Amino acid sequence: MNMGRIKQLSKAAILALEQTAEALHTEVIQAQTMPFKTGNLQNESTFIDYHNAKDGNVILVTNTPYARRLYYHPEYQYHKDENPNAGGEWYKDYLEKGGKADFAKEIFKRLYKQEGDV
Repeated sequence: MNMGRIKQLSKAAILALEQTAEALHTEVIQAQTMPFKTGNLQNESTFIDYHNAKDGNVILVTNTPYARRLYYHPEYQYHKDENPNAGGEWYKDYLEKGGKADFAKEIFKRLYKQEGDV
């Protein structure tokens, strides 16, 4: 077994996972679907937790007291001045049955091939 190559591919998988999370965060911001009043929710308070990347797990965190309320209540009247597509459930399109469900999978695949030199 080529342990050096296995190690290289493992590192590539971790890096591709981290970059995929960053791409998803960027995609959501560019889609202008997060509620935006001051910009705090999407800019300063949304970040990626990489602590468990080695275990194949990264988390896109929105850390404000009101994020949960805004996310799970699409019936609210959202400000649409800055983000015209703002509303609740802004990650829903990227989940299993959403219109962009393959986004993360395809990004990861491309980045893994690139980083792993496959």
